[in-house]
Amino acid sequence: MPAVRWRGPDGAVAIATLQGAHLVSWSMPGGGERLFVSERSAFGAGKAIRGGIPVVFPQFAELGPLAKHGFARTTDWKLTGVAETKEGTRATFALEASPQSLALWPHPFRLELAATLGRSRLEVELRVTNTGGEAFAFAAALHTYLNVSDAAAVRLQGLRGTRFRDREPIAVGVEGRSVVTAEEPIDRVYFAAPAELRLEDPERVLAISQRGFSDTVVWNPGRELAAQMADMVPEGYRRMLCVEAASIDPIVTLAAGSAWTGAQAIAVAR
Repeated sequence: MPAVRWRGPDGAVAIATLQGAHLVSWSMPGGGERLFVSERSAFGAGKAIRGGIPVVFPQFAELGPLAKHGFARTTDWKLTGVAETKEGTRATFALEASPQSLALWPHPFRLELAATLGRSRLEVELRVTNTGGEAFAFAAALHTYLNVSDAAAVRLQGLRGTRFRDREPIAVGVEGRSVVTAEEPIDRVYFAAPAELRLEDPERVLAISQRGFSDTVVWNPGRELAAQMADMVPEGYRRMLCVEAASIDPIVTLAAGSAWTGAQAIAVAR
């Protein structure tokens, strides 16, 4: 698939496909890959990539009439530039409404994605602009798949006391644990989530932060569900944990001519 590769001042390298402006690699000097992508993923036109950082817009999951997670992740974007900034090397991409998108979702829009490498850190920023004459509502997420040594061994800190909803089976509650684990399958939306989390892995520690997005999704399918996924390698679920910055409930309402921005940053703390 057509893709863009760029290098940050810290020696890290990122790759994003033009389809979806989809980050599929963030590797540190020496080859330490920080994103998980399934080797069985279908890298084909119009097909979702299993892993990396898919852009979810304008619908989350099946919560609406569109295809799962909307159309942004399977639509071709344009590279709009690569530049040096004080934070690092930034690649920017854009997607605008088209006859095809308007047939699915009748709202003029412009999406801009900026991915910045620097200081052992990756920041991904999504900007949504309403270019039409009427307000519209949308859900959005950066569906980040992190590469971990063993999902059962990682510990995600910072969500204690946060209201959540499990997707299957449906359940609601308040997180009482000081650390969230993936020892069992997890598919959980945390609402009004904290801006900063810490993921401890036996091999590394990541500081994860978000702004603009209201919610955080934590997902690992576990063995049984992963075995049903044609694009997931055997035991691949053990090497990944999704920690997603999202705005799901409430969804975002954007007035005509207005813009909304959300971002997620992942920093290697150790």
